[in-house]
Amino acid sequence: QVQLVESGGGLVQAGGSLRLSCAASGSIFSINVMGWYRQAPGKQRELVATIPSGGTTNYADSVKGRFTISRDNAKNTVYLQMNSLEPEDTAVYYCSAQITTTQRMGVTRAYWGQGTQVTVSA
Repeated sequence: QVQLVESGGGLVQAGGSLRLSCAASGSIFSINVMGWYRQAPGKQRELVATIPSGGTTNYADSVKGRFTISRDNAKNTVYLQMNSLEPEDTAVYYCSAQITTTQRMGVTRAYWGQGTQVTVSA
C-alpha cells in the first residue's frame, strides 16, 4: 500500500505565502514524477507544477514566478512554496506521484493525496 499525505494548507491574505508538503509512504520501490494539482469550486482539476526525479520542473503559466516546486528524494517528499498568493489561487491542492511499488515492480501508476485546502482572502 502507498499513501500520500499533504500538509500546510490554510487561510492566508492576498500577497502572503504558504508552503505545502506531501510525503509518500508505504511499499515504494521508486518514484518518478511528483506534482501538485488544484481544483477550485466549479472548475476542473488543473496542473500546478511537476518535478521529475531528475530534470526540469514544469509550471502552469498562472503560477510561474510565484510558486516553486521541490522534492527531497530521501524523504519521498514533494514541496510547493507559494508566494504572492492571489484570491484566484484558492482551491483544494492535491499532490500526485508516479510510483512503482515493491509488490508490482513492472508497474508504475499515479497515486493521489487526499487534498489540502488553500484559501486566499482579498
